[in-house]
Amino acid sequence: MSGLTHFDAEGRAVMVDVSDKPVTARVATASAHVVMQPETLAHILQGTAKKGDVLGVARLAGIMAAKKTSELIPLCHPLPITKVTVDLTPDEVLPGVRILAEVKTTGQTGVEMEALTAASTAALTVYDMLKAVEKGMEIGGIAVLRKEGGKSGTYVRNGA
Repeated sequence: MSGLTHFDAEGRAVMVDVSDKPVTARVATASAHVVMQPETLAHILQGTAKKGDVLGVARLAGIMAAKKTSELIPLCHPLPITKVTVDLTPDEVLPGVRILAEVKTTGQTGVEMEALTAASTAALTVYDMLKAVEKGMEIGGIAVLRKEGGKSGTYVRNGA
């Protein structure tokens, strides 16, 4: 299984040893979106969702999730996260909510998984807070848009 760093010589999953990697500034940005009916989006725009501030709660859920990533994803390293931002933007054209999460650290491994976890959890929270209104919402667009730092340098997703 050469080239796959999360497997040992026998093919067993292992946590990668990053102790010899240099400490560098790392940042990753990930996206997600929640597609919903215009009537459901109206609850966000008018502030009439029964569970409260949908975007505010989803923002906090995304931030909290980024900090818990190593507890959720088995082979992720616990990281000293220095910044997490989660921006949720209502989009009447979608219609729905677009989510952008950015995570920063200074360390020996990247924060792509933390950014993906933040964006995904924010999307799940939007769904949870509005599911009484619409069960047919769709979560999608979960992707790393950009990452910087480390040996592999900068990555920018096509079209990002």
